[in-house]
Amino acid sequence: MKKILLLSDTHSHFDKQMLKHIAEADEVWHAGDIGDLKVTDTIEKHKTLRAVYGNIDDKNARNQFPLDNKFTVEGVSVWITHIAGYPKRYIPRIREQFLYYQPKLFICGHSHILKVMYDKKYNHLHLNPGAVGKYGIHKVRTMLKFELDNGDIKNLAIIELEKR
Repeated sequence: MKKILLLSDTHSHFDKQMLKHIAEADEVWHAGDIGDLKVTDTIEKHKTLRAVYGNIDDKNARNQFPLDNKFTVEGVSVWITHIAGYPKRYIPRIREQFLYYQPKLFICGHSHILKVMYDKKYNHLHLNPGAVGKYGIHKVRTMLKFELDNGDIKNLAIIELEKR
């Protein structure tokens, strides 16, 4: 079993509230718009990090992290990217790739809007953790936590931090 903390859209922000939740996870996944790489460097000092770059990220982040991160953990196939849309409204690049790769867990960021949806067409759980940074349209900073265990996604919970 692996405990996962999922976050996105830090936009260079990192604080002690985030560190508390990082400490409780086995791995941290970042769905892009990192901003300053000090954010990911700090996370990596404490936990295994899997991340992708987002549209605001510079060449240093783009050299360190991929556009798409596809992997399997605890029997769950995962795809993380930054800009994707959401069920019934995926961008063309994502729809085209679903013809070849259909993960059990599909994760994106970008919108700053927390979404947890099951996509019946592509048979996956779609997650967007919202935004944990202080920049953007969101009112409350959010992250998601869940467990992966023997092919199952369990104990999904929303983490709300203070208003931005």
